[in-house]
Amino acid sequence: MPLKLIPPREGKSPYWSVRGTYLRTYVDRSTKASDRPTAAKVLKLWKEEIERGTFAKPDEPTFLDAAVNYMAETGNERFVQPVVDHFGQQLLSEITQQAIDQAAVKLYPEGTAQTRNRQVHTVVSAILKHAGVDGKLKRPKGWRGSKRTDWLKPDQAFRVFKAAGKIDEEFEIFLTTLCYTGMRLTEALTMMVDQVEMKESFAYVRESKNDDPRGVYLPPVVIAALKRHPRGLDRRGQKVFRFTKCGRLYSLMAAVKKATGPDVSFLTFHIFCHTYATWMRRYAGLDKTGLVATGRWRDEASVARYTHVVASEESQRATLLPVEKPWKRRSSSAKSLTRKAS
Repeated sequence: MPLKLIPPREGKSPYWSVRGTYLRTYVDRSTKASDRPTAAKVLKLWKEEIERGTFAKPDEPTFLDAAVNYMAETGNERFVQPVVDHFGQQLLSEITQQAIDQAAVKLYPEGTAQTRNRQVHTVVSAILKHAGVDGKLKRPKGWRGSKRTDWLKPDQAFRVFKAAGKIDEEFEIFLTTLCYTGMRLTEALTMMVDQVEMKESFAYVRESKNDDPRGVYLPPVVIAALKRHPRGLDRRGQKVFRFTKCGRLYSLMAAVKKATGPDVSFLTFHIFCHTYATWMRRYAGLDKTGLVATGRWRDEASVARYTHVVASEESQRATLLPVEKPWKRRSSSAKSLTRKAS
């Protein structure tokens, strides 16, 4: 029997499987894909691997298996397809540092170190860690680039919120929450309704980037936004926001940027973190110690980049420096004109 796609069996498995024989190679294996189009891609890839003689044994984990599991459980598909096309049925044990570096160059020959890191190293690392493969991955040289700390001016932020509201009301509330709480993207995406205490203006983040749970203050503007949540917050056990870290989320952001105007072309989700810090420095008057005390950052070294967003009290003493009196300059000019006229 040639290779065929077998639909999921109710009560047993949610995944499509492949069964049959191709070039004397028998296959009876789950694709780990719950939809037919993805399963069909897996089938095609397996046939190509059989033709090349590189089809892995069923009991050996492959990169494709790990990638499919990763996407199914996290919902994150961003930048995954190119690395899946590259590594395919390659065994996880064969995904070495050298193999990843070579893949980055091959997939993005004109890409910067930041691009290769974001779209290859970071993606492969996440898939491997999800599959239980430990090991420190070296990033391409120069991947950090130059640190820039862009932020939104108030009028820009307000226009972003307005544009988002016209496209998707829940997305507007989501961006408002990011901007006024300083939450990281993953923190906001995974926040559960049970973690929000509207009357207390409080949200509890169980896991942060620093691995420390923390409380988040919800200012009045966020409370007001959450109160008009289109699906309400009477949904115990569910996430506050319906979004996942996938292509759809970034498409929404792209649409908002386009609708807002070219002056926010730099906007990313992390820009809202920078905006929160900058506004807390410029308008709320917090110094480095105060920013750390919010719980958003672990130490003062992490917030040092925001010291330049305000003029220090010491620098403002420049108003005491000697200057020439304006009336003297005008007087000298008048005398000069008088001499020329005579």
